[in-house]
Amino acid sequence: MTRFTAEQLEAARDRLVPDVVADGLHVLFCGINPSLMTAATGHHFARPGNRFWPVLHLSGFTPRLMKPSEQGELPSCGLGITNVVARATARADELSAEEYREGGRLLTAKVARLRPRWLAVVGVTAYRAAFDDRKAQVGPQERVIGGTRVWVLPNPSGLNAHWTAATMAQEFARLRVAAEAQESAEG
Repeated sequence: MTRFTAEQLEAARDRLVPDVVADGLHVLFCGINPSLMTAATGHHFARPGNRFWPVLHLSGFTPRLMKPSEQGELPSCGLGITNVVARATARADELSAEEYREGGRLLTAKVARLRPRWLAVVGVTAYRAAFDDRKAQVGPQERVIGGTRVWVLPNPSGLNAHWTAATMAQEFARLRVAAEAQESAEG
């Protein structure tokens, strides 16, 4: 992996990182916002301590452990990635409440346009802020956007010590099973 200087990472602040999307995905994963490392590389969940890619594989969503640089292969697996807030920051706590609310509005429009079967927001705090749902917990939500069901997953950041990679993979796998069951039912 390329090593970036502090100056190079800081230069990536506020950069936008393109979504990895297609119409009709099985699951559209939604991060909080890009890290500076993600913005510097152009690859989602690129910080070395982030557990998204290992958990995606451990949960059975991908046939092998993928690198962030292979994110373009996700749509062929029926998966995509976007963010609640598009701008890159060093830490999610740099985002304002209004950015989260606006991100929730923009995400709703994006989901309505792309029509994934499931929207999976990785981070319950971000979901609560974006959708003004203070009582949300990890797991399936009552909210539906068009025909898209919503699931909140644990934040895969290495800073989230409440969840191990194994327990995160179990929750991601619950979503995978639900998505597969929905696909089977729809034929």
